[in-house]
Amino acid sequence: MSALLWIAVVSLAVWLWLLLGQGLFWRTDVRLPPRRDPAGWPRVCVVVPARDEAAVLPLSLPSLLAQDYPGPAEIFLVDDGSTDGTGSLAGELARRHGGLPLTVVSPGEPPAGWTGKLWAVRHGIALAREREPEYLLLTDADIAHAPDGLRRLVSAARTGGFDLVSLMARLRVESPWERLVVPAFVYFFAQLYPFRWIGRRGGRTAAAAGGCVLLRAEAAARARVPDAIRHSVIDDVALARAVKGTGGRIWLGLADTVDSVRPYPRLRDLWRMVSRSAYAQLRHNPLLLLGTVAGLALVYLVPPTAAAWGLVAGGSAAAAVGALAWLVMAGTYAPMLRYYRQPLWLAPLLPFTALLYLLMTVDSAVQHYRGRGAAWKGRTYARPGALPEEG
Repeated sequence: MSALLWIAVVSLAVWLWLLLGQGLFWRTDVRLPPRRDPAGWPRVCVVVPARDEAAVLPLSLPSLLAQDYPGPAEIFLVDDGSTDGTGSLAGELARRHGGLPLTVVSPGEPPAGWTGKLWAVRHGIALAREREPEYLLLTDADIAHAPDGLRRLVSAARTGGFDLVSLMARLRVESPWERLVVPAFVYFFAQLYPFRWIGRRGGRTAAAAGGCVLLRAEAAARARVPDAIRHSVIDDVALARAVKGTGGRIWLGLADTVDSVRPYPRLRDLWRMVSRSAYAQLRHNPLLLLGTVAGLALVYLVPPTAAAWGLVAGGSAAAAVGALAWLVMAGTYAPMLRYYRQPLWLAPLLPFTALLYLLMTVDSAVQHYRGRGAAWKGRTYARPGALPEEG
């Protein structure tokens, strides 16, 4: 057997294992259960960190103000040093639309050792605790919620006995690049953190989607959130690990009624979104980076390469094995494309999208070693090991 055939066989074996042994990550049926109203509706405080969000706030904040929630609820929007009038716009939207009470505050610049978002979340949670809520809804400023969204989250948490319930918001897919890259982003996330494993009792897998997290206030205090994760760039996964690590039960699923309104129309926008935190996901470890690059190449690039090269060079066995691995790959991607209402002919293009993600990950490492780190909206964050310890 040729070397290419051996490599293609390994790639096919990996895909068969992923198909059956990785928590059925490719299925998209992990959703909130039908709503069952609890005996009583607890107090909820909504915390929205916002930095330079004036462009999307008119599309998202009114949906929070209009929540049809039977219990007491109010919103704290924490303006994280915006320069575009985010805070004043939020107040204007509240006066125009009415609905849930809104408080707009600004904590000032974060101290060393804190990301701006988590510093804003800390300030919002501190204010919320004065109201003694049972739950906190942590949601990003670019997330729009259906009118019964808060009801459904609280119902799922109460009836399921969860300390954390998170929804992976449906991201925008309108531009050609969004259609090519965005569904794959959620697909890769689910492959790393299979949703079925996250909700298992005693399981080690922990993750959340930072755009929409309903968190029991008592669980947040027990896990010292957000102080315990103050320097985390990938704060949603760190939050879930902190809650689960202190005995909390967590759940993550795909959203039906929670949408991100932030546009990523150009490849450059998507590239920045991924590359700003990709190397942080690998804990800034060069060996993990090399392993990731090799793994992506083996799993996603070998199948089409073997299929094409086998046909050109007359290696029918390598071509057949590569094509079969490619078919399994495309088949596992099809449910995510259906979830995003995208055409299934995009499924065979997943190797090209994976190549883009590989290059984004390498670029993330390059930017890190150039001293730019994880940059977002004018702030650059060092790796955790370079930060001062909490006194």
